Amino acid sequence: MGDFLSVTELTKAFPGVLANDHINLTLHRGEVHAILGENGAGKSTLMKLIYGLYEPDSGEILLEGNPVHFHSPRDAIHAGIGMVHQHFMLIPALTVADNVVLGDEPGHIRYDRKQAEEKVRSLSNQYKLTVDATAKVGDLSVGLQQRVEILKAFYRKAKLLILDEPTALLTPQETEELFSIIRHLRDEGIPILFISHKLDEVRAVANRVTVMRAGKTVATLSVAGTTSQQLANLMVGRDVVLRIEKQPQQRGSVLLDIRNLEVQDKDKHPRVRGVSFQVHAGEVFGLAGIDGNGQFELVDAIAGLLNVFRGSVWFDGQNITRLSPGARTATGIAYVPQDRQVEGLVLNFDLVENLMLRDFRRRPFSRNGWLSRQAAVKYANDLIQRFDIRPPDALRKAADLSGGNQQKVILAREVARDPKLLIVAQPTRGLDVGAIEGIHRQLLHLRDLGKAILLVSLELDEIMSLSDRIGVIHSGVLQDIVDAKTVTREKIGLLMTGSRSDEGARILSSDIQEVRKP
Repeated sequence: MGDFLSVTELTKAFPGVLANDHINLTLHRGEVHAILGENGAGKSTLMKLIYGLYEPDSGEILLEGNPVHFHSPRDAIHAGIGMVHQHFMLIPALTVADNVVLGDEPGHIRYDRKQAEEKVRSLSNQYKLTVDATAKVGDLSVGLQQRVEILKAFYRKAKLLILDEPTALLTPQETEELFSIIRHLRDEGIPILFISHKLDEVRAVANRVTVMRAGKTVATLSVAGTTSQQLANLMVGRDVVLRIEKQPQQRGSVLLDIRNLEVQDKDKHPRVRGVSFQVHAGEVFGLAGIDGNGQFELVDAIAGLLNVFRGSVWFDGQNITRLSPGARTATGIAYVPQDRQVEGLVLNFDLVENLMLRDFRRRPFSRNGWLSRQAAVKYANDLIQRFDIRPPDALRKAADLSGGNQQKVILAREVARDPKLLIVAQPTRGLDVGAIEGIHRQLLHLRDLGKAILLVSLELDEIMSLSDRIGVIHSGVLQDIVDAKTVTREKIGLLMTGSRSDEGARILSSDIQEVRKP
C-alpha cells in the first residue's frame, strides 16, 4: 500500500502548553485514517502542522517519501494537501462560487464569474453537495456553509484530504452521501485523514485509527479489530459511559407554553409556521429536524433574539412575547446558542469576562457601579474546575480554547445561573465522547432537579437519548410530538422529511389539545 504521509517525532509547544509531544503517524495510500482524542488532545494542532498553518519545533514530515517544510497553507495546497476546517474560513459577503475559487480564480486577471459558477455547479452535482453557486455565503444556513468548505477542498483536487469534524452539521442523509464520496476517493487511492468525535462514524468509514491523549499518540489500531467502548476508553483514559441512563421522569407543571408561533427571517420569509407546544418542569423536550427547517429561528424567538410575527410565548404563566432578551434572562431562562463563536462568546475577552457576561451588573461582581475583578476571577476559577474547562486558566482568551472547551464555557455560564428553563442548541457539536458524557450528565441532572430543558440538536441519537418527548419540525411546521421511549429512528426520519402518518397526526392532535388557545 505504501506510506503517502509519514510524521515522525513531531513536536509543537505554545507558551505553557506542549500541544504535540513527539507525535508519530503514518497515512497509507488509499486509506481513511481517523484521528480520535479529547478536546485539547492536540488533534487540531497536528493537522495545522501538516497543513502548514504552524511550523513544528522539531520532528519531520514526509510526503510521498520526501521531506517537506511548509511555511503556509499555500505550500501545502501546492503539494496536494486539502483541508476542511471545523470552523469555517469563508467570506460572508462573497458568493458560494467566489469563496470556492478564491485564490485560484478562472480568468485570473479578468475574473470569469460565470465559469466559476459553472465549475461549482458541476462539483455540487458530482459530489451531491447541493448549494446555490450564486448565493451569498452570509445568507446560507450553517449546514450549507459547511458544504461550501467541502467544495473548496474538492475544487483544488487534493491528493490528500484532511477532514476536521466534517459531519458536525450534516443531516444523516448528507453524512451518508459524504461517506460515499470518502469511500470513492479511498478506492481511487486518495488518502484521507478523518477527525471525528463520533465513534460510529469512525467505525463506518475508517480503516485505521490513531488515538491521541494529552498531546501524545497513545495507540494506532485497525478499526475492524476494536469496539467503540475500547476507543472511547483510550481517548479519555478511563471507562466512559457512552449512553447515560435516565432516571424515571417526575414531570411537573408547564413552564414554557408556545402558542401558534410564527417567525420570519430578516427578509420577511416565514421560517416558523403556527407552532404550538409546551415544555414541563422536569422534562427534556427535544426538537428534531434537518438543518434549515426553522428550529433555530424558533429557539431564537423564544430567547428574544428574533421578533415574533404572530402568536405568543408564555413562560411560568407570564406572556413574555415582547420582553427583551435581558428581561427574559431575568425571568429564569438561559440559552446556549448553536454558534458558540459568534453568538455564545466574545472571543477577545478572557474566560473571567465571558463567564460573568450575563451577571456583571449584580453582586458580588458589581458594587456601586464598580466591577470587582477579584470576585469575578474566583467565580470563574470555580466554574472552570466544576466544568473541567481546559486549559484551566481564567485569564486565557476564549479564542485560544478548542471548540469543545468554548462550549463548556457557555454551558458553565448558563447553568451556573440556576435557570428554570435551559434552551440548548447543538450542545455537543464537535465535542469528544468524554465531554459529551459530561454535558449529557449535566442536562439530565438539571432535568432531575425539576428544570425544563428545550434541546435542539441535529444529532438524532442525542435527541433520542436525552429527550422525554420529541417534537419534529419540517419547513417550519411541527409535524408531530412523540414519546421518546417508544418512537423509532425510522419514524422520526420520515417526519423530518415531511411525511406524517395518520397515527402520528392523531398523537400530535391530542398533544396540541393541551396547549391553551390564545
